[in-house]
Amino acid sequence: MTQQPANQSVVPEVSVGSKYTGKGQTPDKVRAAIRERRRRKEKSQIASPTQREASSSPVSRRTPLVRVEDKRQHGIGSEELRADLGQKAALGTERRKSYLSARSQSSTDLTRGGQQARRRSGRVRQRANANQSIFAASSEPRNNVTRLKKPSASLPVNLPVNKSTRRTRPQRPVSPLLYAARLLILGVGVGAIAGTLLSAWDPAKRQLTGAINPEVAIAQNSAVGGEAVASRQPNTQNLPPTALAVGEEIPTLKAKVQALVTQNPKFQPGVFLVDLETNAYLDLSGSEVFAAASTIKVPILVAFFQDVDAGKIRLDEKLTLEQNAIAGGSGELQYKKPGTQYTALEVATKMIIISDNTATNMLIQRLGGAQALNQRFQSWGLTATVIHNLLPDLEGTNTTTPKDLANLMAMVNQGNLMSLPSRDRLLDIMQRTVTNSLLPKGLGKGATIAHKTGDIGSLLADVGLIDLPSGKRYIAAVMVKRPHNDYKASELIRQISRTAYQYFSEPPSVPDATEVSPIPKPVTAGNNTSFIN
Repeated sequence: MTQQPANQSVVPEVSVGSKYTGKGQTPDKVRAAIRERRRRKEKSQIASPTQREASSSPVSRRTPLVRVEDKRQHGIGSEELRADLGQKAALGTERRKSYLSARSQSSTDLTRGGQQARRRSGRVRQRANANQSIFAASSEPRNNVTRLKKPSASLPVNLPVNKSTRRTRPQRPVSPLLYAARLLILGVGVGAIAGTLLSAWDPAKRQLTGAINPEVAIAQNSAVGGEAVASRQPNTQNLPPTALAVGEEIPTLKAKVQALVTQNPKFQPGVFLVDLETNAYLDLSGSEVFAAASTIKVPILVAFFQDVDAGKIRLDEKLTLEQNAIAGGSGELQYKKPGTQYTALEVATKMIIISDNTATNMLIQRLGGAQALNQRFQSWGLTATVIHNLLPDLEGTNTTTPKDLANLMAMVNQGNLMSLPSRDRLLDIMQRTVTNSLLPKGLGKGATIAHKTGDIGSLLADVGLIDLPSGKRYIAAVMVKRPHNDYKASELIRQISRTAYQYFSEPPSVPDATEVSPIPKPVTAGNNTSFIN
């Protein structure tokens, strides 16, 4: 070992770590440099609130952290570096524990505060419920006290327990007048329903006395509120048929028609005319029985619409053409193949418009047969209208009278035999009759007619409801027995129609102004008004 000179100063090496050696500096200088650098860093650093809080903590002031780069730069050893890192980890753990402890303490305080608030609100509600129960118990009668709910242990009072939360109210006494009014209303409602059901029970058996018995018609109209109510629903009174009621006969018109008949002695006419405004009439052999020919189709059409109103048949119901219903004479269905189907309304329309005999036989079968229809005709008061054979009845075995046909048209006009919609359909079909060579030829311009003709070798007939431009309405039924197919019978019917039209078209006579008009008599049941529309 070599020894250095004594007078030479020795600077010992400082070994801070195994990796770092002294670089010509003493340990005191190194430590002083590190402390100065830390001081400058803390002074110049702009920290965030959390960093300021961390730097202001006692741990930070006590043990400032040194970055690894600083330690490496200044030659700090690995043991000191590990100690510094452990100190930093311990500081982070301590901060985390303090944060979690503060948070737990805050949530505990909130939970305790909420529990205390709920306890206070519960005690307030209990006191309020107790006070309310005491007030309710003191305000009710002694014999009707409602028991209260069981109070809590904290309440000082001992109250009765409430077994039911619903308070019972005393029943108010009901006046006997109120009971009577309720029973009256119930009785009226039941009566109205029963009357409606009875009126719709069997429309085929309705007795139409409006055109037959004027006294009954006036009484019914006054009972139900007059003509407006009667026009909304057909007459359903089941009264026995009586004779046709009419007003005064028209002598001037009868004389004119009689003169026309006298000029044609080879014909045997039957004429019945009725003015629907005054019930004045003309009857020239009107009750004599004639062969009905195709005029029998009018009551069949009425029976068809009666069954439509009763729901026994639908207008769109399919009727099948069968071989036994095919008939010669007028009509086009006789040329169709058996098994072909037509709607009921189409069959009824062909029966009237083109006087189809096959369509007539189809309806007779669908409506129950000739016997059932004859019974219905009798119930309407048509005593001479009878079906003996299917069409074509060239021998004239089916019968009727001009008065029966006029009476039937009067009842149709009033809507007594059917509903008003069915009445309108029936008249519309009759207005479209193709054969217009008899009654329509005697009418003037502006007049309309709903009619049906009848024509066989021994008879020519036409019955119709005529509307004049003046608003007057009348019924004409003319039937003429003739030599076989004598065409002059049609001219006689046209002349009678023209004579009636001219008479009913004349304006009513105006009395002289100098004459004192008599005081009109009040309308009574004796005045015949059954044909007024």
